[in-house]
Amino acid sequence: MSEKKSNTGLKVLAVLLGVGLLASIAYTVSLYKDREKTKTVLTQEKEYVVNDLTSLQSEYDKAIMESNATNEELVEARDRIAKYIDSVKTMKTDISSLSRYRRQVDLLKKERAFLLKKVDSLTTSNTMLAMERDSTYQELSRQTVFNDSLVVQNTQLADAVEKGSALNLSKFSVDAVKERSSGKLVSTTRAGRADKLKICFTVADNAIAQAGDREFYLEVLDPQGNVLGEGTTKSNEGGASLTYSKATAFYYENRTLDICDYVNKPTGDFQKGNYMAIVYDSKLKILGKSEFTLK
Repeated sequence: MSEKKSNTGLKVLAVLLGVGLLASIAYTVSLYKDREKTKTVLTQEKEYVVNDLTSLQSEYDKAIMESNATNEELVEARDRIAKYIDSVKTMKTDISSLSRYRRQVDLLKKERAFLLKKVDSLTTSNTMLAMERDSTYQELSRQTVFNDSLVVQNTQLADAVEKGSALNLSKFSVDAVKERSSGKLVSTTRAGRADKLKICFTVADNAIAQAGDREFYLEVLDPQGNVLGEGTTKSNEGGASLTYSKATAFYYENRTLDICDYVNKPTGDFQKGNYMAIVYDSKLKILGKSEFTLK
């Protein structure tokens, strides 16, 4: 009887031990599954964090590329995100660390929104400034063209006035003359009889010419091309020069004016041949030219 009870107790103990073992195994398996599930979730969460950070980094790259000038704040924020990505990839996965980085991602997103809004505002301002600058440049260009046009017109007008106000001759004549004992001058064509050359010209009227003292220059060339008379040299502003026979001064009052002057014969008599007489104004512009012959 006692032996039968003992066997029964052993059987019960064996059953209890078996149940306990099975329960322990089941619990161990459950813990393993929970741990693997947790590990998988943590790994996925880690990937989510990395993906979010990578997306933020890409947005900064795009904003930096679209910016006309390098924005130090954007570059600094992008570089900081690159460091976070490296840290997340190499860190030991746990809930505490991931939670901390998840909060950091949220803060970085808010910072991104603020910086991009700031960049957009600066871009808009720069665009407006560029438009204003272009508008100002165009207006300056138009004004420059207008001023250049005025300069051209004024120059043309000044040239026209200068040309219009220049004096001209309406008549020009040259005679060889002999002076009689009475002082009377008579024309002659004989070289041996001529005492001087009488050069006469008429200055035409000009309402826009400036009234005042004027001076014309007479140049007489003998048959050999030599200059008769004083042989004085004059230069103009352009650098041209003239050796003239005589300077004739007069006062001009915008009305027609008849002028005569004389060039004396050289030592001895005038030579036979063809002579040339030329009248120049003060700028050495030729006003009249006449050829004559002495026999």
